[in-house]
Amino acid sequence: MSLQTTILRGNILNSFLIFPTLTPTAVSGSQATQTFTIPGLMVNDFVNVCLQGAQTTGVGIANAWVSAANTLSIQFTNSTGSSATPASGVYSLGVDRLEGNVYPTNAA
Repeated sequence: MSLQTTILRGNILNSFLIFPTLTPTAVSGSQATQTFTIPGLMVNDFVNVCLQGAQTTGVGIANAWVSAANTLSIQFTNSTGSSATPASGVYSLGVDRLEGNVYPTNAA
């Protein structure tokens, strides 16, 4: 019996935490993407981001990714209906780095 799948397969080479202090700017619409310089990040790293404390009321994090080497992009949401500034402070950044830092091909 042959196993057929389209699940991407690969190994996590490194998993580590970074705790940068970030100072986001105001989000005037329903969402905005902001970038931050984080030395050591590589394109294709998987990232999880959260603030170590209370976030501004009505502000959330919808997505986060490494958009270029050493550059973290965070998409903030704003449900207040007016301008709101995400909280400044220490954010937790969980990073998973793929083996070879490339996405694996589909298994056949």
